Amino acid sequence: MALCLFVWTSIPAAKAQTPVQKNVLIINEVGLAHPASSLVTEQLMSRLAADHRFQTEFYVESLDSPIFSSDNPQGEIEARLLQKYEDRKIDVIVAMGPAPIALLSRVSDTFLPEVPVVFCGSTQIQAGNPKLGPRFTGSWMSLDAAKTLEASMRLLPELHNVVVVSGSSQFDKATLTLTKQSLAAHPLPLNFIYLSDLDMSSLLERLRYLPKGSVVLYLSFFRDAAGSQFVNATTALPLVSETANAPVFGISDTYLGHGIVGGHVVSFSQQAKTAAVVTAEILEGKKPADIPVVTGASFYGFDWKQLKRWNLSESMLPAGSVVINREPTLWERAKWIFLAAASMLLGLLALAAYLLHERKQLKAAREEQTRLSGKLIGAQEEERSRLAAELHDDFSQRMAVLSLGLETAAEMISESPGQATRQLQELMNSAGEIGSDLHTLSHRLHSATLERLGLTAGVSAFCREFIAQHGIAVTFSHVDLPRSVSPDLALCLFRIVQEGLRNVKKHSEATHADVRLEKIEEQLHLCISDNGKGFDPKGVSERQGLGLWSMQERVRLVNGRCEIRSAPRNGTWIDVWVSLSEPSAAAASSQVANPPYAWPRRKAGEPSDVISRLKRESGSRY
Repeated sequence: MALCLFVWTSIPAAKAQTPVQKNVLIINEVGLAHPASSLVTEQLMSRLAADHRFQTEFYVESLDSPIFSSDNPQGEIEARLLQKYEDRKIDVIVAMGPAPIALLSRVSDTFLPEVPVVFCGSTQIQAGNPKLGPRFTGSWMSLDAAKTLEASMRLLPELHNVVVVSGSSQFDKATLTLTKQSLAAHPLPLNFIYLSDLDMSSLLERLRYLPKGSVVLYLSFFRDAAGSQFVNATTALPLVSETANAPVFGISDTYLGHGIVGGHVVSFSQQAKTAAVVTAEILEGKKPADIPVVTGASFYGFDWKQLKRWNLSESMLPAGSVVINREPTLWERAKWIFLAAASMLLGLLALAAYLLHERKQLKAAREEQTRLSGKLIGAQEEERSRLAAELHDDFSQRMAVLSLGLETAAEMISESPGQATRQLQELMNSAGEIGSDLHTLSHRLHSATLERLGLTAGVSAFCREFIAQHGIAVTFSHVDLPRSVSPDLALCLFRIVQEGLRNVKKHSEATHADVRLEKIEEQLHLCISDNGKGFDPKGVSERQGLGLWSMQERVRLVNGRCEIRSAPRNGTWIDVWVSLSEPSAAAASSQVANPPYAWPRRKAGEPSDVISRLKRESGSRY
């Protein structure tokens, strides 16, 4: 049965012409399971697939298939081929092996007589010395078994016996005949034993007990005497090599790597390349008669693993020998280890230099952290002292007065209700003022508006309070803000606005400030600017105050970016960009766990220590 293989090639963008449809028929001696047949087929397909001028369809026939069995007369084989391909336009026929070449030479006038034939994979003697007309071109092989045995004599000086192994198929018999003729033409002082008419079991039994000083010359083995079929190179040869108690030599490069030590082998690889090139030339329009027939190259090829298996010296190989499967030398194996070790050493040296640099940087950072920690502790103590003084000097005294006034009013209720009512009204007004002042103080410490109404309302409320308290004009604007911002981002930006406007009050001598919040793509942008006296950012970096550091640290904790731009007499700009995505857990915990100047949290219903102290000082019963 025919095996149809399609190779479609794409049209390059640079070429406007349409690929030309071409059909190639490949007729093999044996199926694609044989390495030689597979090699020729693959080379043809690869070579023509790379040519974008053609769109090629391949038809593959093997003469060892059941419909072309040796039991069928030649006329019937020809009739079957004609029947299959009489309605197909074939552009080139590739004949691989002696039987296809002999067949096509006999039916040259009747089977697709106008189609060029490219032949390969056979010697002239194997193909029966056919008379080839002008439609034929290709390459012949040169088989010289005597050179293989001469090489084996160099490797094994004690060699006396040569056991020639061959199968029983027509191809096997033709190869054996050719080998005998070659050896007869080049007599060697060796004893030849031919094992060609045995079943596989008997053959292997004979090979187990070969006499000392013997080698095996493996030719081919597609079928044994019992009629069992074998894949020559990949099934029969490994069985022979593993069983024989003597080295096995061969005649084909397709045998290398499958059990032979080596030999003077025909190059099926070169046969395949030549057939592919010649086929491409014919498809381009060249006539077979204009392409000369060549003789394919042979070479000395050996398997390094088999040389080591039989303890054969590589130094005794013929000059120019090709050795495959060679294991790398100690240096070849170790040089990459050495290079890797050297690279690792250089990497470690670079890492050591980097770590030393980082150590210096870390030491400087720790020193800076220590300095800033001292500032932070000082600022905390200063703020605590201020709050303590404000509570003691203001709220404590006012609460004491309120407490005494309530006692006095209580005593006056029975004697002078009207006066007691007026005094209670005054005390209520005083309590309201105290509550308002406490609210203001609480809002400075933590904005409830920020939690209830969000970032925009919180910043807006703070700006209004700042204007009322300090008399500096502040313009607040916002553009395209999202309805909700994560609490951590909102608190971060709110604290930066607080610190930025405090710096305006403390340092800038400005009369006006701008606060702008806007959404740019997936980021929030906060800009605080003023028209104050400004400063030199380079000069202030070494003595940077706690306020600027705290702003930059807050932005870092939410994976944002902070830029401070200023110049003497040209005002100051603080630009902050933060992503709208949720900040890291570390950032969130830092923002929640360490809010600057926040009061310690009390459990519900727990009395304030300050209120308790005021009661003690005023002697209140409550």
